[in-house]
Amino acid sequence: MLRRLRENGPVVLVPLAWTFVTAVHLGLASEHALFVAHLVMVTIVVAFTGLSWAEMDAGVLLAWRRVLLVGLVVTLAGVAGFLFPPAATALLSVSIYGWMVVPAAGLAYTGRRVSAGAWIYLAGAVLSVLGLVVYAVGVAAAGTLAAVAGLGLVTAGQTAGIAEAVYRY
Repeated sequence: MLRRLRENGPVVLVPLAWTFVTAVHLGLASEHALFVAHLVMVTIVVAFTGLSWAEMDAGVLLAWRRVLLVGLVVTLAGVAGFLFPPAATALLSVSIYGWMVVPAAGLAYTGRRVSAGAWIYLAGAVLSVLGLVVYAVGVAAAGTLAAVAGLGLVTAGQTAGIAEAVYRY
């Protein structure tokens, strides 16, 4: 069962995480709940990476192991942002933008290394980067709608990539 959870869990967890971030932006979930979500994410990333370490030792999977390790660092930056209010804006920005761009790099790398479904990974990378830009513009202009639209693009791109990986392989 643990293996099945590791293989299929990400296709649920990736969109769930972004949906939760979107809910916080819309005022439907609290920032304290987001702090707890960061702690849960740290636990999941550590467990998943540790349990999958030996399988992720070459090629595309090695690249994704690196994505998870960098993702752990950016998630810990988010945790620190909640614990050290003077640095909150910078640390929380590292967390959200990091989780937008690092998987985009993994998707782009995967799209260049596989033949089956390559366009899905590449489209996922493009949507993630486009989402980052739209989100950044929305945040800079205090535009909730643009920020949420950016999060939607990131969600779509990363979900497409993880769904392709889970269901094809």
